[in-house]
Amino acid sequence: QVQLVESGGGLVQAGGSLRLSCAASARTFSLRAMAWFRQAPGKEREFVAGINWSDGGTYYPDSVKGRFTISRDNAKSTVYLQMNSLKPEDTAVYYCTASNNYPENYALPSTYGDYWGQGTQVTVSS
Repeated sequence: QVQLVESGGGLVQAGGSLRLSCAASARTFSLRAMAWFRQAPGKEREFVAGINWSDGGTYYPDSVKGRFTISRDNAKSTVYLQMNSLKPEDTAVYYCTASNNYPENYALPSTYGDYWGQGTQVTVSS
């Protein structure tokens, strides 16, 4: 069983930056992918970024491409989300997730099964 713990959320002005971290409690040798999703009040959970744990390949939706960067530290079993040029519409609870399989579609929440963190709030003021 893998437990995921996010940190790094907070309040920032539009145009600012934040870096989120997600630490896995167990060894990640069995993990094949990790990702970040977000959910704003009244909206569905939205894919933000994904990373192939083996080769480091990254995936982003158009809404964050060029502004957000996902990265990993294998030694620390940690994945990061660097968020730059933040906009008020980026305000949401951000969740970290992981999969023991290589996803066919990184953007589907169902891909990741039961491995989800508790979420961290990101608020961007205008």
